[in-house]
Amino acid sequence: MKILRKYSLLIGGLGFSNLGNWIYLVALNLLIWHLTQSPAAMAGIFIVGPIARVLTSLVAGSFIDRMNKRKLMIATDIIRGFIVFCMPFMESIWLIYMLLFLANIASSFFGPSSTYYITKLVPSEDRQRFNAILGTFNSGSFLVGPALAGLLIMLFNTTITIWLNSFTFFVCALIIYLLPDVDDVKETSLQRITWQILKSDYLAVIAFIRQNSLFITIYLLFQSTLMIAFALDSQETTFIKQDLALSDSLYGVFVSSAGAGAILGGMVAASFAKKWSTRSYMAFGLLLTMLFYTAFYALTSSILAFVSFVFLGFFMAFSNTGYETFYQQNVPPEMMGRFGSISSVFQNILQISFTLLLGLFAELFTLQMTAIIFGIISILLSLSLYFVLYSPKNYIGLKEEVS
Repeated sequence: MKILRKYSLLIGGLGFSNLGNWIYLVALNLLIWHLTQSPAAMAGIFIVGPIARVLTSLVAGSFIDRMNKRKLMIATDIIRGFIVFCMPFMESIWLIYMLLFLANIASSFFGPSSTYYITKLVPSEDRQRFNAILGTFNSGSFLVGPALAGLLIMLFNTTITIWLNSFTFFVCALIIYLLPDVDDVKETSLQRITWQILKSDYLAVIAFIRQNSLFITIYLLFQSTLMIAFALDSQETTFIKQDLALSDSLYGVFVSSAGAGAILGGMVAASFAKKWSTRSYMAFGLLLTMLFYTAFYALTSSILAFVSFVFLGFFMAFSNTGYETFYQQNVPPEMMGRFGSISSVFQNILQISFTLLLGLFAELFTLQMTAIIFGIISILLSLSLYFVLYSPKNYIGLKEEVS
């Protein structure tokens, strides 16, 4: 495929890094379990990360928008590689949490920087197909990563696996080093960050929000729906084991099925990127994703639930591709660091809130009923997004790849 050849280094670097993230997640879970054998300590993994991202994102954008993004991506990958390499040497859970906190701080800089880099390197006519292909690689990492982690742990041990994972960050840094620089000199002039500058940056983001009410409406509807999906995701294991009563091996098949669906969806999305609009990818992709997510929790048949999971992954590939393209088209590159960092605070707070509410109501009532209600709310939000995107008065205001 022409796009794949054209951007092979960038796709390979980001895809390889994402593969390492999945290997790292499995190995880190086992490392902490063997160290503590405490469910509470395991839960800490999923608390430390969001806290670090929320705190860092309050100021990260101001630094990102004033630094060379390619050099920043290289630096954060090297830092993350070194942090991950040090983890097996830690004999205290609190030291591991500290390293995990630092690694997530680095990730807070890498994410917005990579979005900026893609926007500047990939021209608008290639973005939808590029995002679909990158999404396919990421879905493949979701499938291959845990399996590869299990194989490495079986052949070696958890420590060696984590060290090999740290190597993936260094490889990603090397690949990014080989890529061209896309920053303008003016955009990367060094400037001392003061409280006055931070205040000015927040005011600039607020001004952007006020001037782009249609984009913000679409952003809020999409992200609110997506955060409900993440909350539902937190209860997948419980529902599969408790309500569907499946074995551990079948649970693995279920999780893999969503990844397989996402790979297929990404391939189809890439194939039709020039024929179908960004708007249709977002509207229909998100609506069908949440319909099948709700169906998954509503069904009592494991076979039908499995089918729902496959279609869920398939249509999620479309919604993610559409959203990434829409975001890149509507947020000015010089604003991406600040807007991306501040919006990530909103996303993390929303995700934590929805996850806690879902868990609380599942304890008070039943998991299935609670999940179905949350699913229905997400469908209503998806329908609202559909009507906003396809409203005749909004058509001119939407910047799309394909009309």
